[in-house]
Amino acid sequence: MILASAALSSAITVLIADSNRMQAQLLISALRRRSEFRISTCPVDITSILQSVASTPAQVVVFSLNHSVDVAAQMAAMRRIHLSHPSSAKVLLVESYDRDLVVSAFRSGARGIFCISNTHFRFLCRCIQRVADGQIWANTEQMTFLLDLISEVPSLRVLNSSGRQILTPREEQVVALVAEGLSNRQTAAELNLSEHTIKKYVFRIFDKLGISSRVELVLYAVNHGAPLQAEWLGGLKRPAHDS
Repeated sequence: MILASAALSSAITVLIADSNRMQAQLLISALRRRSEFRISTCPVDITSILQSVASTPAQVVVFSLNHSVDVAAQMAAMRRIHLSHPSSAKVLLVESYDRDLVVSAFRSGARGIFCISNTHFRFLCRCIQRVADGQIWANTEQMTFLLDLISEVPSLRVLNSSGRQILTPREEQVVALVAEGLSNRQTAAELNLSEHTIKKYVFRIFDKLGISSRVELVLYAVNHGAPLQAEWLGGLKRPAHDS
């Protein structure tokens, strides 16, 4: 009796936000038979998850993603749960994934992504245990997506009051780096260009936007800019129209 009580107290509490898909239901049934976990479930909606976590704090919250429903809304729900309960590790349970989903999931607070279509059940148990211990669960491909993201040169699409794009892609990169607080020398190093070339870009940008200082440029970027995925990295050949 004492041993059973000790095992129960040491079990990892797991809340599974489930969309009632058959495959997810089978996994839940299998997890319930594992003594190292204490499993509870709730529907995949913000209200139900918040109520469940409030009543029974979970060390790990597993979101069973439903690709037939708006994925962005489900990511927003996970983000809200993460902000409300940051101490609970979040795992996204998916049938498939792509780069955008991986990036969105980790940005929304996920500590792991588990693909149920091509990974054995025992690895799901290991995934839950790892994230409960504060680790990250991601395969090589998912880590590559994240590393590619942080190695990209940032870029902003800068529009005028009529919504028209008025800068070249390279000029938009310069604006993004200046907006992040980089000096001309640092911007030059980031883009593998000379500092003189960056100065020319900055003055050309000033002229196009009708401004005269870096402070004005940062404010313009905040008010008129939208983040873009980089189209090339520093050191690669510049497009012909940017020469």
